[in-house]
Amino acid sequence: MQGDTRVIETERLWLRAMRADDVDELLTIFADPRVMASFGGALFDRAQMERWVQRNLTHQARFGYGLFSVIHKSDRRLIGDCGLENMDIEGHAETELGYDFHSDYWNRGLATEAAAAVRAHAFGPLGLQRIVSLIREGNVASQRVAEKIGMRRTGDIVRNGHAYQLYSLMRTQEQTIEPDCLPT
Repeated sequence: MQGDTRVIETERLWLRAMRADDVDELLTIFADPRVMASFGGALFDRAQMERWVQRNLTHQARFGYGLFSVIHKSDRRLIGDCGLENMDIEGHAETELGYDFHSDYWNRGLATEAAAAVRAHAFGPLGLQRIVSLIREGNVASQRVAEKIGMRRTGDIVRNGHAYQLYSLMRTQEQTIEPDCLPT
């Protein structure tokens, strides 16, 4: 993957555009009870995973960006996703920075490393002015990731019957933060 201009590279990760053939590897994440506890506990089956990946591929085709598949450099394993999705939040068009990682790779700073790279990509090459993250109540690990990349809690919302904390970051705020890593 080195040298591929469509890949964001950090110290320990490659973030590349998600592909349809990522379904099986992503299913190991979305069928993990520890991961899915943050989404209410329901595990994905293969059909749900295929629809989820297709939704992202459609988003990528429409907007030119979406969720990246995150590859751990040292073992070349797909360990998560991290990226941007346009959505309507309470009547406002927003771009959400989201991330999901295999539980075997938690507590190593990898989600923060990936999210910081996506933040830099959003405010740099994509020229976005604001990003948000919707974090389910009680998901302290995701809250910490958002805070480490400079996001601040700016509200609480209910979406699809679930309580979320809204974190946000404006481009002008991001410019004052020392980046954890930058795309290469």
